[in-house]
Amino acid sequence: MIISVTLNPALDQTLEVPSFTPGRRHRTVDQRTLPGGKGINVARVLAQLGYPVIVTGLCGGPTGERIIEALNKANVVNSFTRIREDSRTNTAVIDPTTGIHSEINERGPAVSPHELDVFEERLVYLARGAKICVFAGSLPRGLEPDTYARLVRAVRKCGVTTVVDADGEAMRLAVRAEPDLVSPNQLEAEELVGNEFNDDDEHCQAVLDIVHDGPAEAIMTVPDGCYAYLRPAVGSGSGQPNVLYRASIPPLEALSPIGSGDAFLAGYLGARYVGESQVRSLRYGVACGAESTQHVGAGIVDPAKVDRLLDSVEVQQLPLPSNGE
Repeated sequence: MIISVTLNPALDQTLEVPSFTPGRRHRTVDQRTLPGGKGINVARVLAQLGYPVIVTGLCGGPTGERIIEALNKANVVNSFTRIREDSRTNTAVIDPTTGIHSEINERGPAVSPHELDVFEERLVYLARGAKICVFAGSLPRGLEPDTYARLVRAVRKCGVTTVVDADGEAMRLAVRAEPDLVSPNQLEAEELVGNEFNDDDEHCQAVLDIVHDGPAEAIMTVPDGCYAYLRPAVGSGSGQPNVLYRASIPPLEALSPIGSGDAFLAGYLGARYVGESQVRSLRYGVACGAESTQHVGAGIVDPAKVDRLLDSVEVQQLPLPSNGE
């Protein structure tokens, strides 16, 4: 089983508004409301692809009830800890005439230390039957920046592979807790490393630098794929250096790029869960991320179309920089 943790879930409203201009009145031509938050997006894609997943986290109030009801309706198995305050609602506006999208994300509810303790007990219980646990998205108010680091350490004691996709101080502290894998996008990675990346060499060095700070592996997603620094395949012998990959796909005309990184992570982890090779897992993740851009709303893929994109994904093994491990 794969656990996907969403501590700050939301109801995500995605609106299509042609010729969107601030300060004017508009009408939508299409709209969709889905339970969201990065961990929920990852879980929804995993469920669509047929992998065993359970999403857990913190939900509260009428909005939390709507999130759980929608997950149940979509057959996404879930086990949330209820909190006192109401969960948040996020809004995305997509202008189909320009391709520009804008997002407004609420801060979310305040969570008490006791509520977090109750959740941690639930998570450790679930982890006893899991193989992989993903921690994804922002932290709600009231939780300390080291929350992910604390939970990573608790889950690792159960022998579970830990994965983190977050940003800011929460990500920085989680990295130091030595998770098995971190998967930031480029902006999150630039914040983590402390500088911008302008070419292939700088992207490659970035994933090496991230691993140097604690995690065993790192994957940085970019618009056309990813850069990955992964442990050698099982059976290649101990003491072998990590392997550096560049995976890419020709650009598709995107309807919405929102949530493509979540779809990538779901595809990659799903393939990894069933024992696929590193190259196959990266190829499948990139295909999922690309296919997700063809839908309005995050965390949606068509598995048949993902399969048709696989041959378009190129994965190259790159030489390590002279200062690489």
